[in-house]
Amino acid sequence: MPMTQRLTVALQQHRHLRGLVVLCQENGKLLTEKVVETIVRHAARRVNLRNNGAHILRHTFCSHLAMRGAPASAIQKLAGHQDLATTQRYMHLTPAAIDDAIRLLDQPAPHFGRGNRLATAGTATAQVNG
Repeated sequence: MPMTQRLTVALQQHRHLRGLVVLCQENGKLLTEKVVETIVRHAARRVNLRNNGAHILRHTFCSHLAMRGAPASAIQKLAGHQDLATTQRYMHLTPAAIDDAIRLLDQPAPHFGRGNRLATAGTATAQVNG
């Protein structure tokens, strides 16, 4: 998964960034899910946070992307969700998003012209031959 420039700089300032992989062992091998879970639980205990496990990292990641207006399909891909419905459970609307939706009604209505723009082939033929 790509990192933001801000995250890259923060990791470089905190410790030597050895490569593009953040959650890895000293030898560069990826950490297992169990090891990541243990690290997150330990960190939560140290700062007296309710422990939600490593899953809270995914939830927070998806929520922050959604609150900044990322498309659901992009969040789905980044989170590795098979089903878009799974992604939508992580998305939260901010008050600003709700306000923006209401402000759409303040804009002039789009002009669609008269009648139905979609004509069936039979209707178009009848109008031409009629």
